[in-house]
Amino acid sequence: MNNFKESGLTRNDLAELYEVMLTIRLFEENAISYFRQGIVLGNMHMYIGEEAIAAGVMKNLNKEDMISSTHRCDGHLIAKGADLGKMMAELMGKESGYCKGRGGKMHMAAPEVGVMCANGIVGASIPLAAGHALYSSLYNPGQVSVSFFGDGGANQGVFHEGINLAALWKLPVIFICENNQYAISTNVKTATSSKTIAQRAHSYDIPGVLVDGNDVIAVYSAAKEAVARARSGEGPTLIECQTYRFRGHHEGDEQTYRTKEEANEWKEKRCPIMRLKSLLCSQYDWTDDEDQALVDNVKRKIKEAVEYGMQGVPMIVENVEKYVYAEEVQ
Repeated sequence: MNNFKESGLTRNDLAELYEVMLTIRLFEENAISYFRQGIVLGNMHMYIGEEAIAAGVMKNLNKEDMISSTHRCDGHLIAKGADLGKMMAELMGKESGYCKGRGGKMHMAAPEVGVMCANGIVGASIPLAAGHALYSSLYNPGQVSVSFFGDGGANQGVFHEGINLAALWKLPVIFICENNQYAISTNVKTATSSKTIAQRAHSYDIPGVLVDGNDVIAVYSAAKEAVARARSGEGPTLIECQTYRFRGHHEGDEQTYRTKEEANEWKEKRCPIMRLKSLLCSQYDWTDDEDQALVDNVKRKIKEAVEYGMQGVPMIVENVEKYVYAEEVQ
């Protein structure tokens, strides 16, 4: 984190980023626990290890700015300001959830904070974000959109189609590739011919930026420049954030495609949360008391979210089709 002095981030800013990242981590750890008990439904694709990306990007966005997410959406929702209780209720299949229990882990949406959709289709967030940006360019200048996708999504056809169109029309959109090294079990080096994904941006005559995705300040700084470019009408930016998911592709994944030594190297030496905490302690006199108070506050909020989810009414099966189509307004 050598760029922290140039970032313009204050001690309070860094503490807020730390809190967001910690909230993502503890929220998901709780969700895993309840998933194992059969209380959280569906399958689970966790964001643990990638928290710096969501936190760093969202720090630059307004509530009205729109994002499209992936099957690993918890971090994006939390960093964008979504309600933890509604999120947990959704994971538990409750009517009080964001999508009335019908979306679950991979298809959550919170339009009131700009989360237009999460999507289980690999790479689908790219053209969706371009579409959101087209709306903004036509009807709400100054608003930006962000697409999150993985390294596997970068090898889908919609990656090229979506970015090409966005570049051609100079749409206000930022494409964030969360390169966690594996598309399910396929290592990025065995599936991608270019040295980096970021360098593909040159084909579309837009900026391509490669950053350490576990350095929240580096992510913040790259996103800050990209957001400013988009808001001013200069068009899209592609940012590749190199990171690592600490858990398997999904819960229950045996992870035979990677070694324990590799995973432990990232967990022990590159954890984004511990890196930021270390910076706060070494450069900003972050105290044990402050840290404990923050941790306790995060745990309290997550406990309340769990209680909210538990108290909710299970999705009513008879009404499962109720929200498939928009209801006509009288």
